[in-house]
Amino acid sequence: MRRRQVGYASIHHRDRLDRDYQQFGDSMAAKELEQLQKQMDLFKSNLQEFAQKHKKDIRKDPAFRAHFQKMCLNIGVDPLASNKGFWADLLGVGDFYYELGIQIIEACLMSRNNDGGLTELNELKKRVEAMRGNMKQTKETKHTTLSEDDIIRAIKSLKPLSGGYEVLNIGDRKLVRSLPKELDNDQSALLLLAQKTGYVDADMIKTQLGWHTDRIIIATQHLLQDGLAWLDRHEGKDTYWIPSYFV
Repeated sequence: MRRRQVGYASIHHRDRLDRDYQQFGDSMAAKELEQLQKQMDLFKSNLQEFAQKHKKDIRKDPAFRAHFQKMCLNIGVDPLASNKGFWADLLGVGDFYYELGIQIIEACLMSRNNDGGLTELNELKKRVEAMRGNMKQTKETKHTTLSEDDIIRAIKSLKPLSGGYEVLNIGDRKLVRSLPKELDNDQSALLLLAQKTGYVDADMIKTQLGWHTDRIIIATQHLLQDGLAWLDRHEGKDTYWIPSYFV
């Protein structure tokens, strides 16, 4: 009987120690969380002062803007991608990516009949810059220089629209897709093959990719159907030009 009591007492004592350790652990975690929150609040405060001091540089210098964006994202703040809130009012760039996104949509729509909704990123950037140059802009925005990073971030902000806007990496090129239809593997392979010459043909595809004739016909027809290629037939030979690669 005594052994049972000793065993029960031992278990009871161990349970109490476990509860004590748990309470101690919770207390330590709470203190660490409180300390971390204080550090984050201090960092945000310093970031706010930095933003106020360098407001003009953030607006005008794309490299500086990208660096500031990365600093903010490290603490979960996205000051440039929203057109509302404290950061938007502080920096005066709340509408920056919203307006840029609208201009990107317009530029993509203008060229969709020619490139099938697949535009090289640098070419899109040039079009948007031309549009902005022709538009009546505010004193704060007319001197803003665009960067590739700005275009990419603006395209990411269009994701909720479900319009298929996305940046694709095809070999050494960055292409902007503006249609909800995704590229299949064969289309991607042909675009990659054409990135140096700007075109593909059956002989090139067969030599470089080793595809059989039926696969070549189906894949090239898909490019034509989706508006991603133009057909040039000369002396019985078909050449498929990729308009997205024309600069």
